[in-house]
Amino acid sequence: MRPAESSFPPLALSTCWCSHRHTDGYAMLREIADMGFSHAELSHGVQVTLVPGILRALEKGVIKISSTHNFCPLPTGFSRPAPNAYEPSVGDPTHHDQWVRQTRRSLDFAAQVGARVLVTHLGSVRFWWRNPVKKLLARADEYYSASDAPARFAGEADFAALREKVLRKVRERMPPYWNQVRASIGEIREYAVERGVTLGFENRERPDELPLDDQFGELLDGLARPNTAAYWHDTGHARLKEQLGILSHREHLEKNAGRLAGFHLHDTTADGRDHQPIGAGEIDFEMVSRFWKPHHKLVLELSPRVSVENVIKSKNKIEALMRG
Repeated sequence: MRPAESSFPPLALSTCWCSHRHTDGYAMLREIADMGFSHAELSHGVQVTLVPGILRALEKGVIKISSTHNFCPLPTGFSRPAPNAYEPSVGDPTHHDQWVRQTRRSLDFAAQVGARVLVTHLGSVRFWWRNPVKKLLARADEYYSASDAPARFAGEADFAALREKVLRKVRERMPPYWNQVRASIGEIREYAVERGVTLGFENRERPDELPLDDQFGELLDGLARPNTAAYWHDTGHARLKEQLGILSHREHLEKNAGRLAGFHLHDTTADGRDHQPIGAGEIDFEMVSRFWKPHHKLVLELSPRVSVENVIKSKNKIEALMRG
């Protein structure tokens, strides 16, 4: 039986929905609080100019911060969301040093604002010539554009054959990037522990992004100290992979249930558009809600194009699922 609603932490709204519209962090968080949210996630589009207002809002008790998203605030020189500006999978010393430095800076800020989790991307497998994943995604786009059941193509023989060929190429090229990811995590994990912030490793939407979906167990179970890193589940990313025939959303959650720290909650339509309001797409959120636990962070991560009305409707739908 699912715990009572009161057992869950409050639902948060990610600032990815509104940070681009604000020059004052106080006004940004005030807008979220005025819609009935007691918590927010500071996402990867937060410019450093928003920080003074954010700190003032927290000091005045306008809202609380449940989680932040690497990199937050944005690195110097970036004015738009850039969570993959630096990747832990890249071995180039200059690039790697920037990833370590910016991640430590994000951990410092997470601790400063009282966030308990830093959501983190773990890079990608790189192809310097003709990335086969582009061909797979282009083929999927062709199906998405079709009018007849656009998201029902995963089992078709030609698409399935292409998918397996592409995934094989990704795995063949993966080892040095995956080894670099694990080494990079080793460099920042103790820093996160010292600041009391859990690293939340997020599932990604592209087949060439890391970890591959069956690697979270290997990565997290292999860490020497438990509870210093965890799995962060993005519902939209999982559904996109399901549409491609790469995984089963339910089975993926079952495999990683014991490693979960939190959820990004957003819907995905039949034609592959994610970050949509809850109920506007194909995701079975009743199924997803069966995996929620009292210690998890639950965050609505909605497109800036979603209306205020639909943000509130999404909030109400998730809270109704909490009540069971």
